[in-house]
Amino acid sequence: MRRHIPFERLHNFRDLGGYRTADGGTVRWETLYRSDSLAKLADAGSADLERFRALNVATVIDLRYPWEIAAKGRLPETEDVSWHNLSIEHRPYDQAEIDPDLDPWRYLADRFAEVAEDGAVELRTALEVIASADGPLVFHCASGKDRTGLLAAVVLALVGVPDDEILADFALTELATERLIADWRASHPGRELRWPGYGRAPADIIRLFLADLRARYGSVDAYVTGHVGLDPAVVTALRARLVDVDANADTKTNTNIDTDTDVAPS
Repeated sequence: MRRHIPFERLHNFRDLGGYRTADGGTVRWETLYRSDSLAKLADAGSADLERFRALNVATVIDLRYPWEIAAKGRLPETEDVSWHNLSIEHRPYDQAEIDPDLDPWRYLADRFAEVAEDGAVELRTALEVIASADGPLVFHCASGKDRTGLLAAVVLALVGVPDDEILADFALTELATERLIADWRASHPGRELRWPGYGRAPADIIRLFLADLRARYGSVDAYVTGHVGLDPAVVTALRARLVDVDANADTKTNTNIDTDTDVAPS
């Protein structure tokens, strides 16, 4: 499938192109990607590296903490890309130890709200980098699920992608859940995985997050131009860079969007 880019070591590398916008545009293919940690490419075979290089990625945004990078590494420095470490999460927590008795999706939506509140400076820089980047760009965290999912949701909302498509994109990580769990077990031999929702990405998480964000700020645009402090001109530049506009499109909102994705269940 065009959306899912297959790698041996990367489990959650996807193209964010193809989504229709409310004004009849289409997010450009081969321009913006999301992924789990590109540090895995350091241990990957030549086929994975060649597949990555074939995408002509010019810019990488690594959303992980600096201590995660120190422990797990980063995209090999031999790769000729502009690399930015923008740690948008400021309150670390261990998902493997989440209390199984909690409402898991409400709990994660609340953690997303913390990231949106705390990570304003890093999120502003990330959006500026995406809007001004020359060539294809990929952003990632560890699993390509939460921090990556939050940034993807904000970007897609800003360029006018309807919520149902934003939720569907978030939920596609569910197709990688088993492999993400296997990676965790390989990295933590002998440790118990207490939380049964580890690696899950149901649409309800991002639904709750977007509803909370709009309840507090009025809209995603108001959030980024207000709390995040993004210049509205950057939002305009983001849309110009990422969206192909159909000059013949009806200006009415298009909610019957047909993509080539398989939507994982909530």
